[in-house]
This record gives sequence, structure tokens and C-alpha cells, in this order.
Amino acid sequence: MHAYPRLVIAGVRGGSGKTVVSLAVIAGLGSIKRLQVTPFKKGPDYIDAGWLSTAAGMPCYNLDPFFLSGETIMNSFASHARTDIAVIEGNRGLHDGMDAGGSCSTAELAKLLHAPVILVIDCTKMTRTSAAVVLGCMHLDTGVEIKGVVLNQVAGHRHESVVRESINKYCSLPVLGVIPRLAEGELPERHMGLTPCQEHPDTAKVIALAEEIAAKYLDMDAIAGIAMAAEPLRTSPLPPFAKGEISVRIGVIRDAAFQFYYPENLEELEKNGAQIIDINALADAGLPDIDALYIGGGFPETNALQLAGNAAFRDSVRTMIERGLPVYAECGGLMFLGQSIVTDGGQYPMAGVFPIVFDMKKKPQAHGYTIVEVDSENPFYPVGTVLHGHEFHYSAVEEKIVEKMGTATVFNKITNSKTVAVPIFSTAFAMRRGKGIKDKRDGICYKNVLATYTHVHALGSPEWAIGLIRCADKYRKKGTVTNG
Repeated sequence: MHAYPRLVIAGVRGGSGKTVVSLAVIAGLGSIKRLQVTPFKKGPDYIDAGWLSTAAGMPCYNLDPFFLSGETIMNSFASHARTDIAVIEGNRGLHDGMDAGGSCSTAELAKLLHAPVILVIDCTKMTRTSAAVVLGCMHLDTGVEIKGVVLNQVAGHRHESVVRESINKYCSLPVLGVIPRLAEGELPERHMGLTPCQEHPDTAKVIALAEEIAAKYLDMDAIAGIAMAAEPLRTSPLPPFAKGEISVRIGVIRDAAFQFYYPENLEELEKNGAQIIDINALADAGLPDIDALYIGGGFPETNALQLAGNAAFRDSVRTMIERGLPVYAECGGLMFLGQSIVTDGGQYPMAGVFPIVFDMKKKPQAHGYTIVEVDSENPFYPVGTVLHGHEFHYSAVEEKIVEKMGTATVFNKITNSKTVAVPIFSTAFAMRRGKGIKDKRDGICYKNVLATYTHVHALGSPEWAIGLIRCADKYRKKGTVTNG
């Protein structure tokens, strides 16, 4: 048994303000209560997790029942929650899951961790009905320990009075905070938008605003008390994270264009003997001495001009791939390995490994959990492996590939350029759930490269780290490595 002070911040729907409240709680616990916080995020998310990490000064770890088994979640939580308190931000509404039973929901995660829940209510144009909403959340599943409510978007003192009295009367729950409708410039969410913290021009201002919200509008003593009163967990602390003996060097592109990495993925590589070598695709002249390359997601489209302008780096990536360098790329990394990105009326050349043009659309082209079956030979996964992941992208493939005489003839319908012959590539993933690159296929392969729209979590897909380390080791020993 171990205490693990903890709480879950949940909403009744997406957009209710739980990220702002989570940021404020984390920032307030640090600045007001002088507690060190480990942040966690439920759901497939990198942007919110980046902000929570910035507020806490600690990595933000992912706890998602779709990716991870209950045992894995408990072990990951126990191994990472080594600070004074853990704050877990949910996703969507408290009871929203994969089905009508709420599987993989924030509520299910809270029950698994026996974590008290603070519910965030957007009170816009609502008074007594807010109590009905809270009652519904309380009684839909009585196993969820809702311990208090934060009222968001409150119009004024009269509005607050009616809502507060209604919740006290009908729900017997404390109101732990009342956040008014804040003016432009006062609400961190308006500063965050869809901007990752790595690209934001003034992260310190956002965190300062979050601290101010905590100090002005939240009862930090009561919130900290709820976390401290959480029942001990029937789990023992796992050994602290330790890097394995270094056997390979794996490059990871981390810059303004590519920042979407689960910290657990990098930890699993390090545990298995990888030395992580940070690479900047915007500034570096070429790849360093590495045994494999990992390119995560991000926003290559908003950095397309800089990526296109660094021809030396793009040429280096393409040259090393031709020599057999193992490369694993996710989403933004997939786009970087394509022929070009079309965005804001311009077309920007990328690494040119795959004869694919990616066209940026105004609406998401895929968004949600994925299930993929590995059904073809590839550098990293055994055939028959099933992976649970997620995809979220605005780009769409704008190329038609026609196989002909050992090559693929590329028709560029955007630029009407001449057809060219390029090496045939294959796809390794059949999409059981999700869209993939094209026609329910994902995981495009060429030589020792696998690039996919699907993001995976290393703790839920242990084959990923094992496969990448194995390929890197073969490449280091032989100078090259053959597919499979």
C-alpha cells in the first residue's frame, strides 16, 4: 500500500475548461502550496500534455485505457508519481468512452486509480440545471468518487449564487472554485489555442495567468486536501527509471516542427540501451552519427518554409535512408519524408523519400483511436502484430500511385508536373479502425523506413521499442540492415 496523493480533473464535455483548470491547479499547487506535481493526461494528446508539463516542470505521462492494460496503467502511475502529488487531466466528458458502457473513459481511469474527481462545469446560460448535470454524473456510475465542482464561465455574483446554492442543495458537493468569464488576455486557453508550448511566444505569461487564476478563483487548500485524502493504492513503488547500458545511438528530431513524443516512448528506448541524440531539422546541416532515426509528429506545415530551406538536412536524411538507416516516422514525420507539403497556397519540398504530396485541408482528415494489424513484412514489427494507437491530421494524400515495371509512376495533379519513375513502396498496416494513409492502409515502407499516420504508445506496444532497438543494433554492427 502506498499513498500516492492524486486527483482527476474532468469535464462534462470537451471544451468545458478542464485544461485551464488543470493548468491552474498544477501551477497553484506549485506556487501557492509549494508542492511538486507530476502531471498525467488521459487521452491521445500531445499539446495539452506539453502545457501541463510546462506548468509542473516535469514530464507529463499518458494514462489511457485504450492503449494500456489496467496493470500497465497502475505500474506506470506508480513508477512516475514520485512527487508530492499527481494531477491527471481527463479528456472529453467524464463518462465519454468508446461505447455506451463508457469503456476507456476518464471515469474508468478514475475508478482504476481510486482517484477523487473534481468536475469542471461550464455554466454558460445555465443555473439550477447545473445541479442536474452534476447529479447525472454522480449517479450514472456511483463508483466514481466526485469530490467537488469548479464552476467555469460564471457571468456574475447573482449567477454564481444560484448555481452554488443549487449544487450545495441537491448534490451535497463543495464548490471548489468559481472562474468568471474572463476578458481577452486573461484566459490561458485563448493564448494556447492549438499552439504547442514549444512554439508559443510567451509560455511564461500563460503559466503566470494560470497561477493568477488559482490564487484568485480556486480553493487550493481544499483541492490539495482532496488529493491528500485519496485512499492508498494497493501497489508498491516500482524501481525508479534507469537507463540501460548504451548499445545504440538513436536520433530524435525535436524542434519547433516535431515535438509530439510520449516521454514513455523515449524512456523505453533508453531502458533498452539507446542513447537519445537530439536533432534539429530546421537548423542542423545534416544527420549526426546515429544508428536509427525517430521522427515524431508535430506541425511541419507551419514550419514548411524553414524545412524546405534546409536542403542540406533533407539531402542528408534521404542519403542515409538510401544507405539503409532505420527510420521510424509518425504523422508529421511521415509528411516530412514525402515529396512536398502544399499549404497556404505554396508547395514546399520535403525529404522526397516517398513520392507523396501532402495537401493541408481546413478540416481534420482523420481524428481518433486506431487499431492496425501488421500484415506485411516491414523493418520493425512481426507480421500478425496488432497495435492500438491514434491519428489526428489535417493533411491528405494528393498523389495517385500506379505500379509499372518495378517502379511507380507518379502523377502530380496539383502541379501538373511530368511523371517520374520512383521505387515501389509497400504498406504494412491494415486499418481495423481509423483511416490511415489511403484506402484503409497505413505504415508505408521503403528500404528500412516505416512511416505512418498512426501514433503508438510504447508501454502499450512493446514491439515498437524492441523493433527499433533491434534494427539500430543491426545497422550499427553491419553498417546496413535489410528489411525484416
